[in-house]
Amino acid sequence: MNVGFIGLGKLGLPSALAMEARGHRVFGHDPAPHVGEILRTRRYPHVEQDLPERLARTELSLLSLDETVRAADLLFVTIQTPHEPTFEGITRLPAERRDFDYRPLCAGIEQIAAALDRVGVERDVVVVSTVLPGTLRREVLPRLGPRGRLCYNPFFIAMGTTIPDVLDPEFVLLGVDSASAADRATALYRSLHDAPIQRLSIEEAELTKVLYNTWISTKIAFANTAGELAHRCGADVDRVMETLWRGHRRIISPAYMRPGMGDGGGCHPRDNIALSFFARSHDVSYDWFESIMLQRERHTEWIARTALEHAEGRPVVVLGKAFRAESAIVTGSPALLLLAILRELGCDAHAYDPLVDPPEVAPPASPACFVVATRHEALREFPFPPGSVVIDPWRFVAPRAGVAVIRLGGGAPPSP
Repeated sequence: MNVGFIGLGKLGLPSALAMEARGHRVFGHDPAPHVGEILRTRRYPHVEQDLPERLARTELSLLSLDETVRAADLLFVTIQTPHEPTFEGITRLPAERRDFDYRPLCAGIEQIAAALDRVGVERDVVVVSTVLPGTLRREVLPRLGPRGRLCYNPFFIAMGTTIPDVLDPEFVLLGVDSASAADRATALYRSLHDAPIQRLSIEEAELTKVLYNTWISTKIAFANTAGELAHRCGADVDRVMETLWRGHRRIISPAYMRPGMGDGGGCHPRDNIALSFFARSHDVSYDWFESIMLQRERHTEWIARTALEHAEGRPVVVLGKAFRAESAIVTGSPALLLLAILRELGCDAHAYDPLVDPPEVAPPASPACFVVATRHEALREFPFPPGSVVIDPWRFVAPRAGVAVIRLGGGAPPSP
């Protein structure tokens, strides 16, 4: 199949390479200069599993919009629906709530509609962008015009493992406006894998996407609350949670049930903030999504205050800037939220991340109060200077002589 992508950014390019790996001819359009540079140099600036080897041998073509529309059997739209930094979870939750910014998506859809008219063809258009319920019918369908047949197909991936997640998903979700577009998307996915394909209405699919993300946030918030309770009562939270995992019929699975830091990335915090806006604007009886974000924020503040209690004159260093382990992406990172709260509390803290900082930036070499905010495997054996204190929300730092390791929720709390 000839598969076109409008948008070859952090989601579009890995997804395109995944589909190319299954024998499809893939090409796309993206006006951003760095996309052409990535394809020219075959060098990608982010950590993505399986991407370097696929990028090295890709035949993906960067075309004009008209050429992309003309050549595609199926057209994927992977255009961001961003939030401002205030709404991404790296600062305290603002009093204001806002929907996502749909201007880039709407502009892209209008350009696609104009290209369809210029080329004189009809195409199946698959929108991937995350939106709130009602958005596609309100914002996208009126702009797509009569030549575009719409299917909504939000991806359930994690940045860092996009290619494996596209090729081996839990399920595929299709919000159906045009049956022909959904049928063509189904045919494509059947060539990639045999995962279940769920067809819903557009509104049901829009809601499913954001609830999937906020359910992950809910699980993380629950697990982190359990970790704080365990730390306060002297229980070992890992033993508690490993027992709860056995409730497989109702609790579902152990995924995201390992207490540590809050969630992050380009989806979860912003989706909760957006759904908080949606709940308020639709007079929902209780804004659960605000509670999730406040739990995330206050749990992070508890970790910050715990660090300050144990610093005893040492400088405070946040280890990690990325939003998740083995990633260099800092969007929505709880580590940056922790850094912001420490500074708000009057601490001149700074951060170091071996995957984010350039090689010439040396790790701290003098005693400090370290807070392990990102669960990078490299930090398990980090060379903490003797005399340091380590606050470990993940309970994975190896004990060593001369260093006090405080494993939050890992058993009896330290003596006052």
